[in-house]
Amino acid sequence: MTRTAGDLPDRTLPRLLARNAREYGELPALSWRRTGKDGGWSTYTWTEVEAHTRVLAAGYRALGVGRGDRVLLMMPNRPEHWLSDLALVRLGAIPVSVYGTAAPEQITHIARNCRARIAVVDGAPQVALWEPLLTDDGTPLERLVVAEPGAEGGHLPYGALLREPVPDGFAGQLDTARPEDTLTVVYTSGTSGEPKGVVLTHRQVLSNALALDAVVELPPHVEHICYLPLAHIAERMLGIYLPCHRASHVHLCADPAGVAAVVREVRPAQFFGVPRIWEKLSATVRGILALMPAEQREIVEEAFAVGREHVGYRERGEVPPAELEKRYTRAREDVLLPMLAAGGLDRVTWTASASAPMPVDLVRFWAGFGIVVMDAWGLTETTGVATGNSPRAGFRLGSVGRPVESVEVRVAEDGEIMVRGASVCSGYLRPDGSVLPAVDADGWLATGDIGLLDEDGYLWLTDRKKEMIITSTGKNVSPALVENALKEHPLIGQAMVHGDHRSYLVALLVLDAEAAPAWAEANGVPVDGGPAGLAAHPAVLAEVDRAVAAANTRLNRSEQVKRYELLAEEWGPATGELTPSLKMRRRVIRDMYADALSGLYEN
Repeated sequence: MTRTAGDLPDRTLPRLLARNAREYGELPALSWRRTGKDGGWSTYTWTEVEAHTRVLAAGYRALGVGRGDRVLLMMPNRPEHWLSDLALVRLGAIPVSVYGTAAPEQITHIARNCRARIAVVDGAPQVALWEPLLTDDGTPLERLVVAEPGAEGGHLPYGALLREPVPDGFAGQLDTARPEDTLTVVYTSGTSGEPKGVVLTHRQVLSNALALDAVVELPPHVEHICYLPLAHIAERMLGIYLPCHRASHVHLCADPAGVAAVVREVRPAQFFGVPRIWEKLSATVRGILALMPAEQREIVEEAFAVGREHVGYRERGEVPPAELEKRYTRAREDVLLPMLAAGGLDRVTWTASASAPMPVDLVRFWAGFGIVVMDAWGLTETTGVATGNSPRAGFRLGSVGRPVESVEVRVAEDGEIMVRGASVCSGYLRPDGSVLPAVDADGWLATGDIGLLDEDGYLWLTDRKKEMIITSTGKNVSPALVENALKEHPLIGQAMVHGDHRSYLVALLVLDAEAAPAWAEANGVPVDGGPAGLAAHPAVLAEVDRAVAAANTRLNRSEQVKRYELLAEEWGPATGELTPSLKMRRRVIRDMYADALSGLYEN
């Protein structure tokens, strides 16, 4: 039976770091791209991480940072961010990462709410965002530390922290955290309303780490590509806490747009991506397939069929017949592995997704490669994963798996999913430092998600409670269900349906930036007009019409989309339509396209 963090009362992140330095000291811990001409990798071993964070902790201590103090970090996934996080925890301080795309009003809210006196920021653009808070009466911020050399502009350079002498006896001031102490505060990405500071303790985080290890199968000291924002609970778990727990090897990717290149170079055994990442990867592969000669494409499709059949047996918990095993081995060696190797995924043994349910057609696309994307579900408040599919404990394609050992899950009468257990957060941080509980009197957290548990204990998500559409005829419609049906066509990269208190649904559809040019080339459609030209081309519009009609055949009458507008430019965090974790900000999109949505209801 897998132990929980409650069985290990002295388990904390600093103790794990000390263990790694002692038992796995020469193993690689952290790698990052060097700046300059060679662009190679620099690497710290676990011994070097322990030594570096000890010196860095002395630098923060010289600034007056002590036990229980919160320190804000706004940097991409660079070593200064990762190492500062551990150094602050070793001091007993509380690192609080902020999304790099956070708006000024969100930054102000977070700074006032967490009452930090110091913020460590990346470079000049971030300095410009944070500087006004130094003179803001409602914010206790006193000092900025700037990571990028030459961008300090009168503020403290990050390098100065490493030049502080380590005081005699300083080791006795480090690594004194208790399991019940706050490890971090993670602010929600604010899909609706202001971000909330979720308080997580060492015990809650490490309880989740132990529970996750019970459902995955990974080689020891596995590599992880850290490319999602460290302000997101998924990357904090996968990129900081689980590597400390597993003594594994983190490769930092400061620019998420470059993750595909890093995957090709590292060839990781594990890879995690939110659904949008898997959609973009599949669009690239589908684009390549569309350009293949018919005979070659037929060979690939036959290999995909064998891969899906093989996964089907595994999904049912059955052993594939010997004849199928032979065909799968041959297809994998001759067709599938060479294709995966081109993308750096040929060594993958565990792949996963979370943040939002994966469209079933997308999961089945990757199953054709023999890759089962283990869909999981959780919230910041559940320290990340609360349920997950598992190669060890079983999976159901389309579900988000079964509860991990650190929590229990039930569904309320109105369909809302409720969670309680060892990895549920302490609550929400108040400006006075107190914590507002997030659970009810019986310890249950109301998640705001709607779903159902099947007879085998698998959780199936329907939608967000606040996002359900109620039509003027009183029908409840799940927008995510309709949107996933629309996105099954490769031309449609993003979709948002609308129709609250209306008699029918309409949609905003966005051309897929990778798939659309490939489809156009394969169908003789000129691409010289760019995305806007493609979105207006009669052949593209006719194909999208067919895609919407095909989706409608699989939906009931109240779910069908009657009219739509096709957009050329992808939505993203930088333009505000998506959160940093690539979830849709529906309210923002509705406001941005209010005229277009209204126009879809006009005669």
